[in-house]
Amino acid sequence: MALPGGSYTVDALNTEELQPRERADFWTEHIGEYQSRMGFRYARAENFRGRTVRQRTDTYQLVKYRSDRVEYSRTPHHVRQDPDEDYRLLLPLGGETVLRQGGEEARLTPGTGALVSFASPFQCLQSDAVDAFVLTVPAREVNGRLGCRAPVSAGLDLTRGLGRIVGGMLTALHEEREHLTDPEFDAVSDRVVELVCMLAAGDDRPDVPGQLGEVEAMVRRYVRDHVADPGLTGTTVARALGWSLRQIQLALQQAGTTPRELIREERLRLVRDRLLCAECEHQSITDLAYSAGFSSASALSTAFRRRYGVSPREMRQGPR
Repeated sequence: MALPGGSYTVDALNTEELQPRERADFWTEHIGEYQSRMGFRYARAENFRGRTVRQRTDTYQLVKYRSDRVEYSRTPHHVRQDPDEDYRLLLPLGGETVLRQGGEEARLTPGTGALVSFASPFQCLQSDAVDAFVLTVPAREVNGRLGCRAPVSAGLDLTRGLGRIVGGMLTALHEEREHLTDPEFDAVSDRVVELVCMLAAGDDRPDVPGQLGEVEAMVRRYVRDHVADPGLTGTTVARALGWSLRQIQLALQQAGTTPRELIREERLRLVRDRLLCAECEHQSITDLAYSAGFSSASALSTAFRRRYGVSPREMRQGPR
């Protein structure tokens, strides 16, 4: 069903509503639609049980599912036939999942997670009574932060620190699914991805003051808080935080971005959120451009189309 907020929708499926012999085919069809083409091998195809709850916008998709034992595989043929550059964040809540990709193997149980690239072949073997979250993450959100390094299928620790926060955020996102809008769902998903990339890069370790990890985190917070300032630059950020511009450049370079790119990305997200917000309908595109720190409406439109594939006006006129 569509909820207030435009492209944001929530839907559910349960194989137990079907005849036993139809369930495996039903699961193959719908999970393939959710997650791109894969192979399916069922332990009990004659009476497979599975259910999902899916939340999605044009940017992110979160699926919570529970199922009987099944093996998923994405072969080189699947990759060629149905290209998909995006990642999946897999967080088991029950059961065990064995994930193999790129010559590495990760054994995932509750309290661990992994980033999986659908651009490369993999195997995913799930035990009975697996309960898990799968968040679809656009490739640009991962590659930009990790310097275009495809994450290996290694377990992420979700029992403490940033990992535990990630698990809590996804649980809350699922529980509040009936009360969210496009910008709210995307904003929380953005923060989840940011934290996951910090975990994947090893930036969840406590840093000594002055080290690059701390500098990057402080810069991101400052830019987000001051993104509407038209005079915001790497130099002004450095001056405000008391670091050198070179320190900031090195910290962001380690994360695969630059001060200019970070500022532009946060400004575009601000405009996107306001375009999808009913309370901002009275603001013209020019007003939105200036209030987000852009020099003109044309500068905003050019950058916005390059980032999201549509103009600001087209996004506003589309479904909310």
